[in-house]
Amino acid sequence: MSDFVSFRSVVDPSDCDFLGHMNVSRYFAACSDAVVAVQSEMGLTASDMRGGRRLSFAVVHADSNFLAELAAGDAIYMRTSVVEFGGKSLTFRHRLFRAADGKEAFHTLFKCVLLNLETRRAETLPEEVRSKALEWVEEGFTGMPGV
Repeated sequence: MSDFVSFRSVVDPSDCDFLGHMNVSRYFAACSDAVVAVQSEMGLTASDMRGGRRLSFAVVHADSNFLAELAAGDAIYMRTSVVEFGGKSLTFRHRLFRAADGKEAFHTLFKCVLLNLETRRAETLPEEVRSKALEWVEEGFTGMPGV
């Protein structure tokens, strides 16, 4: 497996701006929800964030492209893959699609560090997180200059 569905929703009218399409902030909220789902799949659950290991991914860089409009009522889903590993970081590719026609509406790269929520410093990725992330590495990925 090189990616998986990390988020599903329907665009609510309150997600739309005065131009009638999904607001930019909602795209990033969907990505944030996807990161929480991904880290949970990697074994870093909500209880880890609240009181267990006190670890969570935090975005330190984003590079995004808006490709198609989404409107109220559109069913959407996001696919997520891993494109880069660091000792304390992972870079995720999130791709948001309109479910009705499979049209890609948005994609972004999120470079995330594993943040210790107590010390507010990056920590080394635990082995179980690294090995789970390896399951989602994009096939054919050769590098990512500049990020």
